[in-house]
Amino acid sequence: MATATQAARALPDPLQRIVEARHHDPFSVLGRHLDEDGALVVRVFLPRAERVRLVEAAAAMTRIEGTDLFIWRGLPEALPECYQLEWEDASGAVHRTHDPYCLPPQLGDFDLHLFGEGRHWHAYRFLGAHLHQVDGIAGVRFAVWAPNAARVSVVGDFNAWDGRAHPMRVRGGSGVWELFIPELGPGGLYKYEIRDRQGNVQVKIDPYAQAFQERPETAGHLCPETRYRWGDAGWMRARAEADWQQRPFSVYEVHLGSWQRDADGGFLNYRVLAKQIGDYVEALGFTHVELLPITEHPLDASWGYQCTGYFAPTSRFGSPDDFRFFVDHLHQRGIGVLLDWVPAHFPKDAYALARFDGTALYEHADPRLGEHKDWGTLIFNFGRNEVKNFLLSSALYWLEEFHLDGLRVDAVASMLYLDYSRDAGEWIPNKYGGNENLEAVEFLRELNRVAHERHPGTLMIAEESTSWPAVSRPTYLGGLGFSMKWNMGWMHDTLSYMSKDPIYRHFHHDLLTFGLLYAFTENFVLPFSHDEVVHGKGSMIDKMPGDGWQKFASLRLLYTLMFSYPGKKLLFQGCEFAQGREWRFDDALDWELLERPQHQGIKRLVTDLNHCYRTLPALHQQDFASEGFEWIDCHDSSQSVLSYLRKDRNGETLAVGVFNFTPVPRECYRIGVPEAGFYRELINSDAELYGGSNVGNQGGVETEAVSWMGRPYSIPIALPPLGGLILVRESRAEAPEAGARGDTADSEVSAA
Repeated sequence: MATATQAARALPDPLQRIVEARHHDPFSVLGRHLDEDGALVVRVFLPRAERVRLVEAAAAMTRIEGTDLFIWRGLPEALPECYQLEWEDASGAVHRTHDPYCLPPQLGDFDLHLFGEGRHWHAYRFLGAHLHQVDGIAGVRFAVWAPNAARVSVVGDFNAWDGRAHPMRVRGGSGVWELFIPELGPGGLYKYEIRDRQGNVQVKIDPYAQAFQERPETAGHLCPETRYRWGDAGWMRARAEADWQQRPFSVYEVHLGSWQRDADGGFLNYRVLAKQIGDYVEALGFTHVELLPITEHPLDASWGYQCTGYFAPTSRFGSPDDFRFFVDHLHQRGIGVLLDWVPAHFPKDAYALARFDGTALYEHADPRLGEHKDWGTLIFNFGRNEVKNFLLSSALYWLEEFHLDGLRVDAVASMLYLDYSRDAGEWIPNKYGGNENLEAVEFLRELNRVAHERHPGTLMIAEESTSWPAVSRPTYLGGLGFSMKWNMGWMHDTLSYMSKDPIYRHFHHDLLTFGLLYAFTENFVLPFSHDEVVHGKGSMIDKMPGDGWQKFASLRLLYTLMFSYPGKKLLFQGCEFAQGREWRFDDALDWELLERPQHQGIKRLVTDLNHCYRTLPALHQQDFASEGFEWIDCHDSSQSVLSYLRKDRNGETLAVGVFNFTPVPRECYRIGVPEAGFYRELINSDAELYGGSNVGNQGGVETEAVSWMGRPYSIPIALPPLGGLILVRESRAEAPEAGARGDTADSEVSAA
C-alpha cells in the first residue's frame, strides 16, 4: 500500500508545487476550473482542514490522499462563480468562508501602470492590507511588490502563519502580488512569506503596513478604517493661505519617548502627550513642534532614524487614530506639527526591507552605492521607479492622512553625494564622472514639487550640512525645492565661539560675523537640535565656559542672539530650561530642575523671546531677506560686542540687537541708530527675573542728536555682562507691558 509521502510524490507537477508552496500562480490550479470534457473541477488547499464541503452544491470534497488538497467534480451549473467552503478543523470547529481562489483580480491596471512609472502618489491605498468588498463579500485585500519572488503568501494569526495556506497571484510584469481573503476583518496580525528563486524562504513585514505590533514583535496589524473626525479645518484653511516666509516660525523639537514618561517609566499615549505638550508649548510660545521620527522602528536607541514602517506611527505611543488626535489637538491650540522623515537609508533587519524578495530590491546591490558603513544601514535605490514611488507615497501619506504641517528630511547631504563619508575607491562616479547622486537629486526635486502642489502651505525642510547650492530655492529655478534648510554652519560657528573663554573670544570674532555673508543665500532655520546634546557633546548649559553664573548668563545671551538673528528658530526639548545633562533617549527630562531659579529663569527668557519674536514684525517678516538686516557695528572685536538692526517689510518697526560676549559690563556703550525716538528695552537677558545681575536701561533709552558710526543719531546704553539686549524704536505710549523684563506668566509642565 502506498504511503502518504509516496501518494504526494505521485501528484501532477502543478499540484505538487501547490503542496510544497512553490507555485507562482496558485489561481491556475486552485479554485474553479473547467476540465477538457467541460466538467467543473474545484480544488482547494486547506492545511488545517479535516473535512471540506461546498455549501451551495451541498457536496463534500474529496481529499487527495496524503495531502491537504481537496477536489470536487460536477456540473458547472451546480456551483455559482463565487462559492463558499465549509470546513472542520482537528478540534471539531466548523469554519465557513468564500474561496479566495474563485475571485477575480482586484487591483486596477491603471494603478499598477502608475506605480511602475513611479507616479502613483497614493500607492499606499492599493498596496498593503486594506478592508475591501467583492460583490458584497467583506474581507481584506493584500498587495505587495516583490518582482523577483518565486512565490509570495500572506501569513498571519488567521492561518497559523502557514505559508501554504494563502499564496498570492502576481500581476503580470508589475511585480505586484495580490490576494483578497474573504471574511477576514480588522484586528489580526500578518506578514508575507516570500520564496525567492533560489528556493530560500523568509518572512517579511508589509512595507506599506499602517500599524505594527510594539517592539520587539514586528507583525503588521489589520487596521480598521479610521473613523477619526478632524476638528482643525480652520487651521488647515489658514495654513494654505498664509505666507509662511513672513510669519514667525519657532520650533520645539521633541522626542516623544523621552519628553515625559508615566509613573512606572513607561511610554505615554499620543493623546496624553498631546494635552501635556500642547499646554507646555503654548505657554512657551513656540509656533510648531517637530517630532523625532515616529515612523515605526525596531530599536529605541536609533531615536527613530532607522525606520522599518514608513506608513505606520509607532505603536509605542498608541494607534494611528491616537496620533491623529495628537496632531488635531495641537492644531486646535494653534501649534503646527512637523515630522522628521528619513528617506536616505533604512536598517538591515532581515524581517524588513533589506533584500526584500531575495534580491537588492529597495537598495542597490553594489555596496559602493547601497550601504552606509557609518550607520550600518542601506541606501535606497532612488533610480528605481517603484522605490521612488514608495518614498513619495510615504511623504504624502503623512501630510494627507495625518494633516502634518511639513517634513524635516533627514540626512539630505548623504543623499546628494555619492562619495559621502567614503574614501577613494569606495564609491562610483555618476555618468558624468562627478560625485553628485543625480537620481537622488531628481527624487528630492520631485518630492518637494509634488508635496507643495498637493498640500499648499506645508513645509519641506532639509537637514543639509554642505554648500550644495539652492537647496531652498524652487525647482523651476534649478533648486532642490525645499522650503527651508537647517543652518548648520551658523550653529557650529556660534557654538564654537560660545564655548571659548570670554577672555579669548576677541580672537574669534569672525565666527559670529561670517554667517552674515551667506545668511540670505537660503531660507535658513537656526537649529539647536538633539544632535548637539548627545554623544559626549554635553548639554547646552555645559557647553558654556566659566562658573555657574557665567554658564547661565552665556546661555541666556546665546538664546537672545538666536531669536534676534535672521532665520527661523529651533530648540530641542530640555534646552529651554537648561537641562543639566546630555539628552538620554530612554529617560524623561529632568523636570525637577524647574524648581531651581536659574533654570526657571532660562525658561522665562525663552518664553519672552518667543513672545517678542512672534509679536514684533521686524524680527520675523524678513528672516530670509537681506533688506531685513543691517549691521550697526560688527567690528568691535576688542570688546567682543556685536550690534545690528532688524527691520520689518514696510519699515514700520525697527529692532536693535546689542550683545556683550564678555563678563565686563559697559555702562555707557554708544551705538548709532538711523532714526530718532525712544528705544524700548524689550528683552534684557541679564534681567533679575531671568537670573541675571539686572544691569539694564530702566525700560529704554532716548536717542541723542549725536552722530555715531556714520548714523545721524545714537543711544548710550548700559550693556550688561554676558548679556544681550533687544530694543525697539517706538513712542512710550506704544510700549508693550509684557516681555520687556521677563514679566510674562510662567507655566510649569503639567506632568513635572
